[in-house]
Amino acid sequence: MKVRTLFLLVVLVAIASFAALNWSAFVAPATLSLGVANIQAPLGLVMLGLTVFLVVLFLVFAVYLQTSLLFDTRRNARELQACHELADQAEASRFTELRGFLEAALKNQADADAEARATVLARLDQLDRDLHSAIEESGNTLSAYIGELDDRLERGPAA
Repeated sequence: MKVRTLFLLVVLVAIASFAALNWSAFVAPATLSLGVANIQAPLGLVMLGLTVFLVVLFLVFAVYLQTSLLFDTRRNARELQACHELADQAEASRFTELRGFLEAALKNQADADAEARATVLARLDQLDRDLHSAIEESGNTLSAYIGELDDRLERGPAA
């Protein structure tokens, strides 16, 4: 129990005890002035009634505050839940967008890789063909030189 609540209960018990101990003084008639008229009534009961009225009024006010706080808390919880769901949806859409972006980037990279590979293979084929024709040409040239040397050797020193 909170200290404030305990203090209020002690004060209410003290007031009730005081009223019970002094009940004869509370019910003794007295002349009371209402400003426009004078009446005969027990002053203690009037004051005790006003005290009870104030206690009830404060209890109603406290219940009203607690109820409005509860409604505000529930409304805030619903708004927070809605914001949380909205943030989850935004995060999911960002992930979906990121996935799409990465897939497009990977596809572009794969296309560029395939194009570069095709270019390199075509260049290697061209180099291979060039090398074979260079070897063939050099082989023909070498054969021609060898043939010429053979001819010179066959003709011998007489030529």
